[in-house]
Amino acid sequence: MIHLSRFAGKLIFGFTLAFLLQLGNGAFAQDGKALFSANCASCHSVTKKSTGPALAGVEDRWPDKKMLHAWIRNSQAVIKSGYPYAVNLYNEYKIAMNSFTSFSDADIDAILGYIKTEAAKKPEGPTNPDGPVAESDNSLLFGILTLVLAVVAFILLQVNSNLRKLADDKDGIPAQEPVPFWRNKTYIAFVAVILFLVGGFFTVKGAIGLGRTQNYEPKQPIFYSHKVHAGTNQINCLYCHGNAQESKQATIPSVNVCMNCHMSINEYTGKDKLFNAEGEEVNGTAEIQKLYKYAGFTPGQPWDASKATPIEWTRIHNLPDHVYFNHSQHVAAGKVQCQTCHGEINKMDEVKQFADLSMGWCINCHRTTQVQFKDNGYYSIYEKYHENLKNGKFDSTKGITVEMIGGTECQKCHY
Repeated sequence: MIHLSRFAGKLIFGFTLAFLLQLGNGAFAQDGKALFSANCASCHSVTKKSTGPALAGVEDRWPDKKMLHAWIRNSQAVIKSGYPYAVNLYNEYKIAMNSFTSFSDADIDAILGYIKTEAAKKPEGPTNPDGPVAESDNSLLFGILTLVLAVVAFILLQVNSNLRKLADDKDGIPAQEPVPFWRNKTYIAFVAVILFLVGGFFTVKGAIGLGRTQNYEPKQPIFYSHKVHAGTNQINCLYCHGNAQESKQATIPSVNVCMNCHMSINEYTGKDKLFNAEGEEVNGTAEIQKLYKYAGFTPGQPWDASKATPIEWTRIHNLPDHVYFNHSQHVAAGKVQCQTCHGEINKMDEVKQFADLSMGWCINCHRTTQVQFKDNGYYSIYEKYHENLKNGKFDSTKGITVEMIGGTECQKCHY
């Protein structure tokens, strides 16, 4: 009976440890995902070649993991060292990777862990030719399994208690009546600790994410596919969002901008079918007719722009009122690509919020993004940095990050 009791105790301890490790692994993977989204996703995909190589299996391709860490922190230094794989990689893509000198080994391992997890999933894209397939989420399954295992553990404890009572009765040993599990202090303490840990984890996680709308994908009055316009037809982002280069707001294009093209394009003739977020096929020609309704335009007749009414688009990206963000400062001065903040917008049909736009996400970008001084008149006031680079006061391989010119000062974003 003593052995059975010990076994039951070890079983409960094992279930508890497994559950806590599951929570910890989830948080670690989440950190890797956040770091990957903020720093890697603009140039890399896990399974597809993009600006840089696909990252699935990257650890297997590098013979030395220490050199992989060094490459991520400062690719130029590794290339200058003559490391064969790094030199061949640079010669293939002809693009120098950004330096991430602030990354710790734990940060890099978190990113590599996220890449390995994503690579193990099913290939990207719908397997059903008639529409996209929704991604699976195993969180509910893990939760149910944990609950089932906890119930099994409590049942075993009750069985252990009853068997002990039967053995004592058989040996003539007076036995006390077993305490019901809802009055047993050990059980109560165990449940209280578990509830405290689980409740605290989700409470903190919810509080941190309060007000954030990552992956927010509202239904718009007109199905506008960035995949068709920016992807297939290669329309520059600044054609529709020209203010992003000139002012704080990127702004939404007016109906007049849409009609510049659609006065002559009155039907969708693309080879690829269009699907909404629910996987339902969308009639592209019918969506163009919705535009004509807002524009007050009848094909074949002269268009009177004064009859047009604004399209009531649903806003997706929205920062708190106490945060100052200027698109022109990032696009024109900082030379930041749209995909850095908005994800692979040229592959989206219905647009969603790619990044969580949290303070940590922005600060991390400022800490790792190098300032592009060359041919950039906006940074003429920082000529001293050029001189310091020439004189060797700064490491030329690491460059000058946004943080070094005041990019993490509070008043830069809060006023």
